[in-house]
Amino acid sequence: MPRLRRHTLSVATALLALLGTGTPAVAATPEALAGAVRAPIAGHQHGGGLRNSTSSNWSGYAATGGPFTSVGADWVQPAVSCTDTDAYSAFWVGLDGDTSRTVEQIGSSADCSSGSPVYYAWYEMYPQYPTNFPDTVVPGDHLTGSVTTDGAGKFTLTLSDTTQGWTRTIDKSLKSAKLASAEVIAEAPAGLFGVLPLANFGTVAFTGATANGQSLGASNPSVIDMAKGGVTKATTSPLANGTDFAVTWQHS
Repeated sequence: MPRLRRHTLSVATALLALLGTGTPAVAATPEALAGAVRAPIAGHQHGGGLRNSTSSNWSGYAATGGPFTSVGADWVQPAVSCTDTDAYSAFWVGLDGDTSRTVEQIGSSADCSSGSPVYYAWYEMYPQYPTNFPDTVVPGDHLTGSVTTDGAGKFTLTLSDTTQGWTRTIDKSLKSAKLASAEVIAEAPAGLFGVLPLANFGTVAFTGATANGQSLGASNPSVIDMAKGGVTKATTSPLANGTDFAVTWQHS
């Protein structure tokens, strides 16, 4: 099926679509209607010590306290199990977003659109809308992502699919970035009306996670499980060797 082109609607256009005056082809999915993005951590609550927390949209590891000037990790693109319900999932590395209001990030997604799986890669300088790459991504692909900065507002975001043989490198500027956190995350993207249903991606394995040129574990990161309203949506495994962990889907 054609690649799902998302993240192009402004809030005003999304509202027009909801009122029936937008373009039906663009408004075909809830995520398009909502102008969905990978956003800062939401519903963030610490429990059982500062290094353990829950969020309504993130699962994985986040190091705070900064400044952080680099983050990176490898992962294998998971396959989604789709029903008739549209659902969404994203896997990424990034700076900021935990205790700050921007996120500089790059990664891949595995969505369900009208019961069919859709896979693709993207980058995002939140609060700007994401940009999707045209390159092929399929389940089982080995991906390597990194975000680096000079500490003065210039960022380089790189994603490589070593299975398909492509690399994308993006240079961007964001002087308002606080460099407050570094994270490796599986996410339920958020839309205009809140967090969207989480696609059943099974388990995604992250390896070789680093921050500031050291193992992610050296930054004493928080482990985050995704939960909302008493329902656990995704769980994060312990961090092995300071660099490796897995996130497992539990509920949409």
